[in-house]
Amino acid sequence: MQEFLTHYKLDIDQFDLLMPIPLFPSKHRERGYNQAELLALEIKKKYNINISKNNLIKKKNTQNHAQLDKKERFTNIQGAFKIRHPDGVCGKSILLIDDLLTTGATASEAAKTLKLNGAKQVGVFCLAIAT
Repeated sequence: MQEFLTHYKLDIDQFDLLMPIPLFPSKHRERGYNQAELLALEIKKKYNINISKNNLIKKKNTQNHAQLDKKERFTNIQGAFKIRHPDGVCGKSILLIDDLLTTGATASEAAKTLKLNGAKQVGVFCLAIAT
């Protein structure tokens, strides 16, 4: 991801915060880590952008998207996220970090939640895109 940012000269400095897509708490405990958070930590090391990893939370335990079609994914993720502290996102430019983007349903819902809570700008940066 760092090579991609460097190679394409993407303006990552426009973002105030990196925000990994959160896992539902039981999924996080089961897995033992959040892969999006690990990616965000690596980006922070190089670009020194703050990470907000506990403000955007996944409040709804959704079905695994691998078994769902595009429409079902958007329905499944609807209302899944919550902002704990709106003042932490209000007026900020936020770069969402995730490992995989397929339909964009998860990123779209997270971005919508951030915008509804006052985020000025939301970008999405993923390790991989699946078709």
